Amino acid sequence: ASRQDPHLREVVRFAVCCRALTLLLQASLLPLFFFQALFNLLIPDHAADAFCPPRLSEPGLWDLLLEQLLGGLSHWDAEHFLFIAERGYLYEHNCAFFPLYPLSVRAVAEGALWPLQRLLRFAGRPAYSESMFAFLAFSAMWQLEKGQSWLSGLLFSLASGVRANGLINAGFFLYSRSKCFALQLQVGLGSVRKLPLLWKQVLSLASSAVLMCAGIFLPFALFQYYAYVKFCGPGTGLEQAVPKPLLQLALDKGYRLAAMNGVKPPWCSQQFPVIYSYIQDAYWNVGFLRYFELRQIPNFLLALPVTLLGSWAAWTYIIANPWHCITLGLERRKSEDEGKPRAGFCCPAVFVYVVHATVLLAFGFFCVHVQVLTRFLGSSSPILYWFSAHLLQEYEPLLWSEGTDNRTVAPRTEKSILSKSPGSCGKRTPGNPVVRLLLNCRLITPLSKCILGFFLSYWLLGLILHCNFLPWT
Repeated sequence: ASRQDPHLREVVRFAVCCRALTLLLQASLLPLFFFQALFNLLIPDHAADAFCPPRLSEPGLWDLLLEQLLGGLSHWDAEHFLFIAERGYLYEHNCAFFPLYPLSVRAVAEGALWPLQRLLRFAGRPAYSESMFAFLAFSAMWQLEKGQSWLSGLLFSLASGVRANGLINAGFFLYSRSKCFALQLQVGLGSVRKLPLLWKQVLSLASSAVLMCAGIFLPFALFQYYAYVKFCGPGTGLEQAVPKPLLQLALDKGYRLAAMNGVKPPWCSQQFPVIYSYIQDAYWNVGFLRYFELRQIPNFLLALPVTLLGSWAAWTYIIANPWHCITLGLERRKSEDEGKPRAGFCCPAVFVYVVHATVLLAFGFFCVHVQVLTRFLGSSSPILYWFSAHLLQEYEPLLWSEGTDNRTVAPRTEKSILSKSPGSCGKRTPGNPVVRLLLNCRLITPLSKCILGFFLSYWLLGLILHCNFLPWT
């Protein structure tokens, strides 16, 4: 597909370059001794009550070098992933992190990096699971748009094995089948002879939707069953096999081991024993409006840009397609469709993605630790990127100017606005448009500066704060 679509090839190339630059800033010698030394000197490590298990073996020279180069990537949730990859689900609260990513880390460490195992204590160093989840979820959405339902279902199922919010992706299948059902119903009602055939088609759509949704929920259900057997089963004397430092950590921090002392955790006796919701409630106090405290105002300010951007995207789409939103995209009026773009952010096909992003935004803002909202949305929905690109294409003259020198860009007229669809941006000069905007940052509009500044500042602040255990998880 990348050979046929030069835009896709450019997006992939730019994404790889950005990730490589991030690792370079984290791991290269110059940033190591400059950025980290400077940040660690000016910004002391925050005394966060984060998971930090002790190292059970003395690190060698190469371990110390790897820790210095990439140690900043192993804070906060990354400690859980690395611990699970090494030790499995030893502590109860580790089960908040789904298994596919740490299993992949271990597979890489024992497979591709096997020759280094004699030099390194553990030849692997995770980042977070969001990149893997985004790759699987976005690929599944793409395949569903292309009509590859079974491949899409497989990718969605793998995504739900990476993060719990992958379960909501079942809504894409349900909506896709609902649209097919509505279309078949509208066609079938016109003729009585078509009713038997219509019901066969309806049953086929319903059965495929059930199978796809079951496949998406299967990894979650299997993982919950695994946790139930491990932590709710009869005592196996596991605590005797746990190394003393890890056992002492459990005693000091109140971490629960599997069937420790024969005492089962309270969630085991629930009618539907789901460990994930129990951990979120008991260990992290996740729940509706629980984060609405005065002392959390800085974290809400941290989430404010993405909250405004996501809300603006939803409002823009609703204003552009009111009837489409009211009817959930299941019924169309020709009078409403006239003049509507068939491509771009405001086209009808984007409706389900806007709903998905808005639901995640509302859930993340009211129910979870709000400082994770940016990576939560950014790894789950393409809407933030689509809408940001839509704003740049619509309101940045440097992108839609035709044959105009960058230093003398003419203002956009009302006629030019009306003559272009929301997804268009005129005749463009070759090259990556984001790079072109960054190279001409003094000439771009204030809106473009805000958009690019948000993404750049989030990326840079993440490198600075994350390595110092500051609230940038």
